[in-house]
Amino acid sequence: MTAGGRPAEPEVIWARPQRAGRGPRPAHSRDSIAAEAVRIADAEGIEAVSMRRVAAGIGAGTMSLYNYVPRKEDLYELMVDAVSAEYDLTPPTGRWREDLLALARQTRDVMHRHPWLPRLLSPVYGFSPNALRYLEHSLACLEPLEVSGAGKLELIASVNGSVATFVAGELALAERARSLPWSEAAEEGVRTAWLGSRLATGEYPRLTAALTEGTPVTAAGTDMTEVFDRAVSRLLAGWS
Repeated sequence: MTAGGRPAEPEVIWARPQRAGRGPRPAHSRDSIAAEAVRIADAEGIEAVSMRRVAAGIGAGTMSLYNYVPRKEDLYELMVDAVSAEYDLTPPTGRWREDLLALARQTRDVMHRHPWLPRLLSPVYGFSPNALRYLEHSLACLEPLEVSGAGKLELIASVNGSVATFVAGELALAERARSLPWSEAAEEGVRTAWLGSRLATGEYPRLTAALTEGTPVTAAGTDMTEVFDRAVSRLLAGWS
């Protein structure tokens, strides 16, 4: 170990004992550390999470926190694992597309509760205890699908990637709306009028037809849950 408790060699945080076999009971736990880091990130964004802030939040010294969490990357891994426990892993119904869509909806909800999560999605953080339970459940949902195990993992990754992209767009739009010096409706009106003037030139016949055949995804009042369900369902429809 180096100074401050950091490992001198690569180490998986989950292989590291929470406490030594002897000595006094630790004053803090991984759960409490993760909960404080998640609280900070939810309130202020992932950039606000630091070892110093987390240590202060749980009443510990910054250097003593390294005895529990050697690296900031380990702290991120604890955070991802903590929110991965929020899934309701109800036994599959046997209808794999419905089951995977239900999981995707849960993922979207989790990401909206924790807007920093899409930025931390990585295979590096994908093998924590709660993430492993999620993957095992996902594979159970896909039991009726006759493709290889590697194919099933690819499908799970594709769905999660699509959900993360969708939610990132939703969060960006919401953040932009909050930053406008006028109402979102006023902004939408001006942009719609400008777009209408461009379409009226006749230079974009295909785009004009596409926008007038139905309600555009970007239109005010669009039910984004319905859009989300259609997007995921189309992805799942390509597998059989």
